[in-house]
Amino acid sequence: MLRSLVAGLVLALLGFARPAAADDTLTVVGGSTATGFFEVVDIVAQEAGFFKEQHLIVDKQYSGNSSVAAQMVASSKADIASFAIEPILSGYEKGLRLVGFFSRDPHYVQTLAVLDSSSIHTLADFKGATLGEYSVGSAAEIAANSELSGAGVRRSDYTYLPIGSGAQAISALTSGKVAGVAFPYPELVTYATFAGLKFRYFWHPILKDIPASAYAASPATIATKSDQLRRFARALVEASILIRVNPQLAARYFVEGSGGKVTDDAIAHEARLLAVSQDMLPGIDPSNRTIGELPLRSTAVLTKFMADNGLTAQVIPAAAIVTGQFIPYANDFDRQAFIARVKAIR
Repeated sequence: MLRSLVAGLVLALLGFARPAAADDTLTVVGGSTATGFFEVVDIVAQEAGFFKEQHLIVDKQYSGNSSVAAQMVASSKADIASFAIEPILSGYEKGLRLVGFFSRDPHYVQTLAVLDSSSIHTLADFKGATLGEYSVGSAAEIAANSELSGAGVRRSDYTYLPIGSGAQAISALTSGKVAGVAFPYPELVTYATFAGLKFRYFWHPILKDIPASAYAASPATIATKSDQLRRFARALVEASILIRVNPQLAARYFVEGSGGKVTDDAIAHEARLLAVSQDMLPGIDPSNRTIGELPLRSTAVLTKFMADNGLTAQVIPAAAIVTGQFIPYANDFDRQAFIARVKAIR
């Protein structure tokens, strides 16, 4: 009887060990907007119910500015930031210590590109060119300057011109106002998919396969909310795989979750974009057991590159800005059963 009583108490305690209470709430602040390309993973995780399955309540906010997002997380006004890795690097020297724990994409996002009809076929051909960029001093300049310098093209040999994005950028390209662009790849994929533009890309030989966008938290949050963060990472892996194996469903979830008008055209639009953008999302290989990893070796290459090119005054230790501690748990589930489950949803 005593053994039965003890067993019953243990089971009762286990049953109440992890309720969806205040401690299970995570505030995520995005550096962009709800319609941003890289917001698709956590929006899908939310709409698909993956956060709920992990006993999490996720409150997603948008700062519209990566610096603001970094400050919010560093000062404990939010738990997680979702943005490019540059604010983590620049913030480190200012005392804003953030640690990336899940990669939003497997590649460096910035690239040089020209229209396929352009006479520019090599990096050396950029001499005398005007390059379009989002805004003055955009993050794309760092990689572009390095890439062109490696080909013997001096900084005085070309100029940058802010051209914004969307229709304004497309007009600048097609009218010849700029010879090419230093832009994020996902933006150019959008132009290729929906405006019919064809691009020739010039990828940075060192950076192209280095993840440079992440979900990040402060060291204090990683220490005190490690269980919540690993469950958050599990939901992200599940969402990443869903996007890969059922892009139509993911597109619907994204349209619903981003606050857009849910129409067949809107869903088809997003589905087309997801279908051609899989290589820039974490779940390109659903069988991969390290989805979301920010490898130390790759990050070390990136931090040295950033120091060498003046973004930071010193080489920041990779171990100080990334961790892989949540990746094993995040990827430890039955893939075949999960894929069969999400493929069946219509």
